[in-house]
Amino acid sequence: MLTKEEFVLEQYKLYSELKEQFTARNFTTNRFYLISFIVLVLLTIYTGPIVFMKLIPGSLLFSAVGALVCVLWWMNIDTYNLMIKIKYQKVLEDMENYLPIKPYTLEREALSEYKKKKKAFLFSDMQKTLAILGLIFFFALFVCDAVPLVYKLCFMS
Repeated sequence: MLTKEEFVLEQYKLYSELKEQFTARNFTTNRFYLISFIVLVLLTIYTGPIVFMKLIPGSLLFSAVGALVCVLWWMNIDTYNLMIKIKYQKVLEDMENYLPIKPYTLEREALSEYKKKKKAFLFSDMQKTLAILGLIFFFALFVCDAVPLVYKLCFMS
């Protein structure tokens, strides 16, 4: 029979492992978005002169898809950050109240202090910045291709 402390420790270990699995899954998801982003940038650039259905430039099509991927990527990062803070960080910190040492709390406090002193730019911040810059890039290309197409459809027919 486990004592209360042993039971809490086992639950803590299990939750810590689940947090690490969740983090690994998030990195895999972000790798997918990054590869999709790069492929769509290349497709947008190299398919510009190609026209689909005798009307739609390839760059218009791929820039629209690229903008959508950037929005989804940003939402994924934001959701992940929220889930990790609520689902894992809060629960682990509460469980640490029953343990002699609080590793996650100490880690979070050290990171917060480091961020304040050094103005640290975390990996998720870099990903969000890339997603926003990508969205601006794809939106600008979309507008550059859509305006002449709309003009052609409205005034040249």
